[in-house]
Amino acid sequence: MFDNLFKCPDTIEAYSSAPLADERLSFLHHLRESGSGTTSLRHHACSQLRLVRLLELTDDQSVSVVRIEAAVRSAGGGSGFPRQASASVIKVFVANAVRWMRFLGRLEEPGAVRHSHAVELDVWVDWMRRDRGLSQTTVGALRRVVEDFFDRLAPSGTVLSAITISDIDRTCAAWYAERQLGRRTRNIYARRLRAFFLFAESRGLCTPDLSVAIVPPRVYAETGIPRGFARGDVLRLLATTEGDQPSDIRDRAMLMLLITYGLRSGEVAGLRLDDVDWLEETLRVRCPKPGTTRLLPLSPAAGHALLRYLREVRPRHPDRTLFLTLKAPFQAIDSRACSGVVRRRADRLGIRAPCRGAHALRHAAAQHLLDQGMSMKVIGDYLGHRSPSTTAIYARIDLKALREVADCDPGDLS
Repeated sequence: MFDNLFKCPDTIEAYSSAPLADERLSFLHHLRESGSGTTSLRHHACSQLRLVRLLELTDDQSVSVVRIEAAVRSAGGGSGFPRQASASVIKVFVANAVRWMRFLGRLEEPGAVRHSHAVELDVWVDWMRRDRGLSQTTVGALRRVVEDFFDRLAPSGTVLSAITISDIDRTCAAWYAERQLGRRTRNIYARRLRAFFLFAESRGLCTPDLSVAIVPPRVYAETGIPRGFARGDVLRLLATTEGDQPSDIRDRAMLMLLITYGLRSGEVAGLRLDDVDWLEETLRVRCPKPGTTRLLPLSPAAGHALLRYLREVRPRHPDRTLFLTLKAPFQAIDSRACSGVVRRRADRLGIRAPCRGAHALRHAAAQHLLDQGMSMKVIGDYLGHRSPSTTAIYARIDLKALREVADCDPGDLS
């Protein structure tokens, strides 16, 4: 591969004869199969050779991140690494070095204490998928909470069979305080923990009736109002994607779907190339939670944004997922990445709202339809609500109608 990356015979010979040639080539082939271009491969090859010279690496030698960073700081010109390298150059070099060492299995990872209940969690996850038919997204969310709980409990050395409600209360209280969580989030965390311990009890893995003692904080129905962006903030957010950078083009296509249709982040992340029917001008959307599919008309603005993304930005990749990462190794984005696009651009604009993720645009879309005089039935069908009560919450923020009531003369009611 070196003869494809470099032209000078002496350079090719230097890269080919340096130590760990096979290890360096295996990683470069891995990057190429993941979609990396020639320029990226050349950059990685250069970083590899610098690392070999800096650390004088030999076969089967493991390294730590601390050692890599220390070697860079003390590097001289003879090592092939510039002494006055900028902080950004050093950061990229260390990241590339860590990635290569981890690929080879030779990176000494930080010695964080991890829990020892992976087997029990795997059994639980398999049961949720096979017997309960839960979606991958739901299963992943449930597992992350329980993984976090066991990681926090691990330093105490408490095993699953010996866990008490005091252990659970203490661990949860520390987590709530650390993140300053609201009542609703604490309720979700506790319910997910209870789901696991209910399963563990049925298998005799923990103390009986432990799940009954996990009482989630009470959440009262319809105590709040939907927390969407104001219409002006939505337009400002979309205006940030008017540039020609690949990130702007891709993010604009995503934002158009979120703003126009009020899609959930998981629905945008789950779109596939075949879901856009250009001849019929329709968009097929799958809702991962209830497992339903609905067909929506493809608006000209959304269609134009998608078409530009497909033509100019989306990499040629066998994955049929519509939205992919912008850098190799290319892979499908997930719902958290989709919400991250909204959150980063909102923070950049200084938009202050209780919720700044993708769901804020869903609420904004519902409110915009309500302001246009659309019926609750139409809004519910458009957003894919399963129950009319879900749509009814938006009636509570129809401020125009409330003002008309407030302005009414009491004498007219007699």
